[in-house]
Amino acid sequence: MATNELSMRLWHERELLEMLLFKLEVQQLLLASGNGRWMHLATREIEQVLDRLRTTGIARVVDASAVAEEWGASESATLRELVEHAPNAAWRDVFADHLRVLTQLVAEIGQLRDTNVQQLNTVMRATQETLTGLGTDSGEYTTGGARARDDAARIVDTEM
Repeated sequence: MATNELSMRLWHERELLEMLLFKLEVQQLLLASGNGRWMHLATREIEQVLDRLRTTGIARVVDASAVAEEWGASESATLRELVEHAPNAAWRDVFADHLRVLTQLVAEIGQLRDTNVQQLNTVMRATQETLTGLGTDSGEYTTGGARARDDAARIVDTEM
């Protein structure tokens, strides 16, 4: 039955969205700690989950189309429209719950993504300012007013 397949597909999509939320939280913790060493791994894992979500999304559209046909809805019916066309209260409740949880997860992911982008922009701006400052004098002077040193040595974390 296409209805069961769609419900299982939606469960799988919920799990992937929860995994994406987790990966974004890991990325946020890495950003907050200032440790960029593992950022490339966190970003790669986010991209992998997004790829899996794309594949699942395509399969969900196919499954939803089959359910829509069974229930007499438009072939391109959304999940919200399927809830309205459900033949009984049990399926209406199941799909309404999927819709509610998916909507909530997408909202959380959007907020976390925006926060991470903002933190990344802050880190990039600070890095650019540091790099720009590497070519300027240090401004270090002795108590007599003479330059303390002629070099412009700086400590830069090259692991970031």
